[in-house]
Amino acid sequence: MLREEDVKTALQSVNDPEIPVSVWDLGLVTNFGIEGHRVSVQLTFTALGCSCMDWILDDVKAAVLRVPEVSAVEVEVVWDPPWTTDRMTAKARQQLAAWGIQS
Repeated sequence: MLREEDVKTALQSVNDPEIPVSVWDLGLVTNFGIEGHRVSVQLTFTALGCSCMDWILDDVKAAVLRVPEVSAVEVEVVWDPPWTTDRMTAKARQQLAAWGIQS
């Protein structure tokens, strides 16, 4: 049976290509759902002009497809609600601070 925790773990494994922090911990994943063996993911970005958008979208899809029992993944880019640093987890803040980046 496909579990939400397995999808969440897959999403946590995808790092932003520019900084070593997961898209989950950055708060880029706004929602995800499971219907049978299909997963839908809603994702936002820190900026409209993010140069890594395509890489992140491809990486998210590939990571979720590696979850056993997932047969299809749909990733939708959403801009509402807009991303802010308030969406980041404590783990992301610690990782960024270790790199000298203030959040």
